[in-house]
Amino acid sequence: MHLAIAGNIGSGKTTLTTQLAKHYKYQPHYENVDDNPYLNDFYKDMHRWSFNLQIYFLNSRFAQLMELRKSGAKIIQDRTIYEDAYIFAPNLHAMGLMTTRDFENYISLFELMDEFLTPPDLMIYLRASVPALVTNIQKRGREYEEAIRLDYLTRLNERYEAWISTYDKGKLLIIDVDDNRFHEDDEDLGKIIQRIDAELHGLF
Repeated sequence: MHLAIAGNIGSGKTTLTTQLAKHYKYQPHYENVDDNPYLNDFYKDMHRWSFNLQIYFLNSRFAQLMELRKSGAKIIQDRTIYEDAYIFAPNLHAMGLMTTRDFENYISLFELMDEFLTPPDLMIYLRASVPALVTNIQKRGREYEEAIRLDYLTRLNERYEAWISTYDKGKLLIIDVDDNRFHEDDEDLGKIIQRIDAELHGLF
């Protein structure tokens, strides 16, 4: 069983991954942020480091998925490889922060990797407004995120909505984060768990 949580920066992916892993007794797999050698440089100079950052994410997430396939464990994943390819890299290219040459090279590599990928059994998308994202980002106080621009978050949100509207790789559950405070309200978390159970087991 493979559950995956998708969503913009600050939508609550890591928190929900932790909560659901505890509830279902699945192995949590988090985005490799703290050990990422490019992230600080990227937020200071996106044009210079965008390609390096995206290749790092692509490689680390693909390696993670291959390892998980071998283990056969029940897992819940914080962010997916599809978000890298369909949202972050195209957004950087559209903003002029990744050259066309680098972008085409990146997409070519992803398409090759995609042939070996198995989509998650359930994709959980955390939908959040930009004000909610900003509030959550400020609360957690990560230094490298202080430089994130509002227009960057807005563009990402638009791409997330476009991607999720055409997602057809498997089951999809959309959670409106603005109306669900799962990170601090057990009742709201319970509502999400009920919806997950319904998707996976047909329980209503």
